[in-house]
Amino acid sequence: MKRIQFALVAILLVLTALWLAADTLRPEAFSYFSFRTVFVQYSGVLAIGLMSIAMLLALRPKWLEPHLDGLDKMYRLHKWLGITALVWAVLHWWWAKGTKWMVGWGWLEKPARKAHAAEALGSIEAWLRSQRGLSESVGEWTFYLAAVLIVLALVHRFPYHLFVKTHKVLALAYLALAYHSVVLTKSDYWTQPVGVVLALLLLGGSVAAVLALAGRIGAGRKVQGRIETLTEYPALRVLQTTVALEAGWPGHAAGQFAFVTSDRAEGAHPYTIASAWNPTEGRLTFITKALGDHTSRLRERLKPGMPVTVEGPYGCFTFEDGLQHHIWIGAGIGITPFVARLKHRAAHPHTRTVDLFHPTADYEQAAIDQLTADAAAADVRLHLLVDGQDGRLNGERIRAAVPQWRSASIWFCGPAGFGQALREDFFAHGLPPERFHQELFQMR
Repeated sequence: MKRIQFALVAILLVLTALWLAADTLRPEAFSYFSFRTVFVQYSGVLAIGLMSIAMLLALRPKWLEPHLDGLDKMYRLHKWLGITALVWAVLHWWWAKGTKWMVGWGWLEKPARKAHAAEALGSIEAWLRSQRGLSESVGEWTFYLAAVLIVLALVHRFPYHLFVKTHKVLALAYLALAYHSVVLTKSDYWTQPVGVVLALLLLGGSVAAVLALAGRIGAGRKVQGRIETLTEYPALRVLQTTVALEAGWPGHAAGQFAFVTSDRAEGAHPYTIASAWNPTEGRLTFITKALGDHTSRLRERLKPGMPVTVEGPYGCFTFEDGLQHHIWIGAGIGITPFVARLKHRAAHPHTRTVDLFHPTADYEQAAIDQLTADAAAADVRLHLLVDGQDGRLNGERIRAAVPQWRSASIWFCGPAGFGQALREDFFAHGLPPERFHQELFQMR
C-alpha cells in the first residue's frame, strides 16, 4: 500500500513542479480573474495528466508489477488516480464554468478585455485558436459524462458486465478530453518541460484508449483453452474449474492470477489460479465462490468442453521473500492462492516452515479433506477455524499458535477489512511493515 500511496503523491508533486517551472499561482497584478487564468491551466494539467497515467495503467504493463507490488496494487493506484483526476476536473470545471455563472448573476464583474495588436500566428496556433469554442463545449459535456462513469465504477452494486462496458466508454471520453487539453493548454507550455511531459502522456494515454476501444489490452498474453472438469462444493457455494490450455501459456508462480473470459458479453473476470504449473499437463485450476451475479451463475453456464480465453499471469503474491518461516492466512475463498502454493510445495519440497490458517464461515467435509491432504503433502501445519465452532481468528490467536511469529512473514488473502485489522494488530506488536503481504483482489 505504501508504494502506491508514494506513487500517487509523487505523480502529483512531479506534475506540480513541472507546471510551476512554467507558470505561477501568484501572477502579477493578482486578482480573482488573473488567479483564475493560471489555476484553470494548473488544474487542467493535473486532471489530464492523472487521467493519462490511469489510462496507461489500464494496459496492465507487466514490467511495472514488481515496482508496485503486483497488478492488484496497480489497479488500486488506477482507481485512486481516477478519483483524484475527477477531483481536479471538478475544480477545473468550477473555476472555468462557475466564474461565467457568477458574472452572469452579477456576483463578479469581468474586467474589460485589453486590446491586442494583430498577431502573426503560425498555422498550427491559428488552427488551435479556431477550435477553442468547440473544445470548450466538448470538454464540458465530456466532463459530465466522465464524472458519471467514474462514480458508477465506484458503486459495487453496479453489475460487473455493465461496469466493463461503461468503463470502456471512458476511453472514448479520454480522447475527447485529450483534444480539449491540446487546444486549450497555454501555447507557451509546449516548449517547456511541462509541455513535453504532457505531450508524451497525452500520446501514451491516447494509444491506450485506442487499444482499449479495440479490445486489444493484454492481447499478447491471451491463450485459448477449454473447460475440462467442473467440481461443485454446494455447502461452500464454490465451483472448481479445470481448464486445458492450448500452447502459449508462459507458466505461472503459485499465488498469481489470470483474467478468464467465458462469455464475451460478460467480459474478462480475474481469478486466482489454484494449481501449480506443470508444462507437461498444460492445465489451470480456478476456484470461484458465488459472491455476485456472475459467479452465482457460473455453475449453470459453464459446461465441460466450453471454450475460454485466459490472459496472464499477473500478480506478485508469490511467497518469495527469503525468510525461512511463513504464516499464511487464507480467509474463506482467500484460501485459493495457498492451495496453489501447497501443490507447488508438494512437488518442490522446501525447508521453509509454514503455518497455514484457514478461517471459514462455511464447511464442507470433502473440501476440508482435500485441503488437509494438500497441507500434509506439502509439510505445512494447517490451523482450521470454523466460525460458530472455533471462534474468530485474530492476531492474538495467531501469536499464541506460532510463538516464533517475530521471525516470520505474513501472507494474507481474504476480506480487505479483516486483512487491515490483522495488519494493524501485528504492526502494533512490532512486525515490520514489509513482512505483511496482502493481496488487494478488488479490481474496481
